[in-house]
Amino acid sequence: MTKAKRITGIGSALVDVLINETDLFLKDLGKEKGGMTLVEDQDIESILSKTAQTPVIVPGGAACNTIVGVGNLGGDARFIGRRGDDTYGKTFESQIVSCHVDPRLSISPSPTGKVLSVVTPDAQRSMFTFLGASTEMDPAGITHTLFQDTAISMIEGYLLFNPDLMMASVKAARKAGSLIALDLASFEVVNASKNILSNIVKEYVDILIANEDEAKAYTGLEDEAKALEILSEHVTYAVLKLGSKGSLISFNGKVSKIDPVSGNEPRDTTGAGDLWAAGFLFGIANGFSIEKSGQLGSACGYEVCQVMGAQIPEEAWQRIRTLM
Repeated sequence: MTKAKRITGIGSALVDVLINETDLFLKDLGKEKGGMTLVEDQDIESILSKTAQTPVIVPGGAACNTIVGVGNLGGDARFIGRRGDDTYGKTFESQIVSCHVDPRLSISPSPTGKVLSVVTPDAQRSMFTFLGASTEMDPAGITHTLFQDTAISMIEGYLLFNPDLMMASVKAARKAGSLIALDLASFEVVNASKNILSNIVKEYVDILIANEDEAKAYTGLEDEAKALEILSEHVTYAVLKLGSKGSLISFNGKVSKIDPVSGNEPRDTTGAGDLWAAGFLFGIANGFSIEKSGQLGSACGYEVCQVMGAQIPEEAWQRIRTLM
């Protein structure tokens, strides 16, 4: 029997709506630059009515970004989520299919979730988020058959805000026999879920991925080496992403330092961590070395920072594929 190489992600099915705008535009909205603000669907439409820019509309959500990256790398990719029965939802599904992703999407009467990102000239993004249908996944509907023939299950860290859904996801993935990867998503997620997070990592997680802020929230430590040591205590692979300094990967007691890709300054950092995970997990699922998998992650993370949004163009994917 051929060993499974599929990577299945579960998380929020969100449409990313991106516009380039000025600092003054943000100021007029009463929005402080950076960060994320939860809004209603009509608030996003109201903001869009105020810009002369044509928005870029692409599939989004952390786990979805990763899985779309896996599909574009030529991997066997599947995404589990919930969308609305509307134009945004249909666009979301058709776009991930065009990226070679097998969609396992339930349909809701609620509007599809969306994130409006206002990107200012300094490449900072200020996000307005309407979660919509994405929050309505039913834990009872998350069964091991959704993760069938999966090598690695990518569990979105934001699911920690819904403990029943998180537990249903990790139990179903484990029953299906896959490795479980968890990206800690944000330091806010870590801080809000400390009462369940450590047990989930200890009992279920094989691959733990964090950036510096998330690692500090999880371990209480700023020292990179010591934080990585704690991250790696109960998992097979522990990843500490260090932005422009590259990344550290712990595996079997050995730490590998992965250099960043040098080149142009970032245009927009949307999806950088998600696409890093795409390259790394693709490498692991396909039997690449830790170093090769990390380098592939770095290349994906670099290329996505050169464009608006989390969708890497085909010419950049061609550059990335040469690394394989």
